[in-house]
Amino acid sequence: MGLLREPASGYDLKAVLDHGIGHFWAAELSQIYPSLKRLEQQGLLRSRRAASKRGPGRIVYEITATGRKELAAWLRNEPQFGDMRHTFLAQIYLMDELKDLPHTLKFLEQLRSRWAPRLEALKNAEKEWSWRDPGFPDRLSLAAFHQHLTLRMGQHAYQGWLTWCEESMRRVRARMRKENQNGQPVSVTAVGAHRRRQHRAAIVLDSGHRSEGR
Repeated sequence: MGLLREPASGYDLKAVLDHGIGHFWAAELSQIYPSLKRLEQQGLLRSRRAASKRGPGRIVYEITATGRKELAAWLRNEPQFGDMRHTFLAQIYLMDELKDLPHTLKFLEQLRSRWAPRLEALKNAEKEWSWRDPGFPDRLSLAAFHQHLTLRMGQHAYQGWLTWCEESMRRVRARMRKENQNGQPVSVTAVGAHRRRQHRAAIVLDSGHRSEGR
């Protein structure tokens, strides 16, 4: 409801989620449309058909007075937290089953290659924002000011993940060097170990997958 400051369609909301707040909140259209319908049934939103520049008309939603009261009550509540599930951390937690430090290093490199562009994108967005708005950052409109606070959180979060990633890579490389010096094997390929890893991972992750509808 908070994203409906102006009437918008489900597709419009998806664009905001992907390009505006995707660093802390994500949703697919398959989640957005049922949520909009449910909120409308509860009297928190109302919909109407509007003309579209491309193709047939679209359905746009707007928040009702009741919805605004509900949103304000939610905003005035204490901070809300959901259960955090980072599948990649579960993989790392169980990765000893492989007895393959080079794979652990490669895995961490893949994480770094995923997060670095996201951090750069947020930094670029902030830079463009500063060029565009003379009030940036502390004389922005009240709405933009709060939006910038969340953008900064995204930057700090990705930077934190990258710092952890670099630290972990240094530790893995150091352990690899030590094991090589001691003549210990660094990589072991074992079908049995692989199967045990899959079994353990299934136990740890299965409940999370069920809750996500996978």
